[in-house]
Amino acid sequence: MQIDLKDKTALVTGGSVGIGRAIALALANCGARVALTYFTHPEAGEQVVEEIRNGGGQASAYKLDATHSTEVQQVVDQIVRDFGTPLDILVNNAGHLVERILISEMSDEHWHKVLDVNLTSTFYVTRSSLVHMSSSGGRIILMSSLAGRNGGGVGAVAYAAAKAGLIGMTRGLAKELAPRNITVNAIAPGFIVDTPFHETFTGKDKYEGIINAIPLKRAGVPQDVANAVLYFVSEMGTWVTGQVSEINGGAWFV
Repeated sequence: MQIDLKDKTALVTGGSVGIGRAIALALANCGARVALTYFTHPEAGEQVVEEIRNGGGQASAYKLDATHSTEVQQVVDQIVRDFGTPLDILVNNAGHLVERILISEMSDEHWHKVLDVNLTSTFYVTRSSLVHMSSSGGRIILMSSLAGRNGGGVGAVAYAAAKAGLIGMTRGLAKELAPRNITVNAIAPGFIVDTPFHETFTGKDKYEGIINAIPLKRAGVPQDVANAVLYFVSEMGTWVTGQVSEINGGAWFV
């Protein structure tokens, strides 16, 4: 089935690198207008925009600290003004482990920062976007993680808690927004290489062992996650809501 997102407007947070970049490009390749946000990689955000525009698409990048409620509202409002259309698709991709810290050594500040970056930011962006969501319905994707299922690696308790919280948020939102014909689903990626996350927090000396433990015997790549997003936001996913797509090569089963 050919995926056609022509005349759809999508917002992808954290869309400048890694998984977010792949999602922004995939949506644009299917015809969507794409607004993407970045926090620490402005040059990468502009590169994604340039690539989309060179392919004949429409895209813009916006700096956003998604942990600040007022800033989120301002940026989302600006995106809608700039594009001149309602939002049809929201992909809450922004998030980060921040740092590996054992809970016995964890400060209050670290705990709250990790939850703000991953969970609270999704609440802020979703709330602000719903005001502008198309009257005909919409699609919302939350980015959870395998860590939200299995607890993650050493020093990732706060991150795992935040990502597990996103699964609960997905299911609550799915029920709440169904009367508006808005579907809400989550994606829980496993070991995805070619991303800043694993380049920063997983030493390459550990890659082989991780891959050997995956039944499909390969690491995931950002496009694997983007493909799942396309399913949820396309016509193929019209009757799917409140679900979590486990993109992990068989490393964890429900």
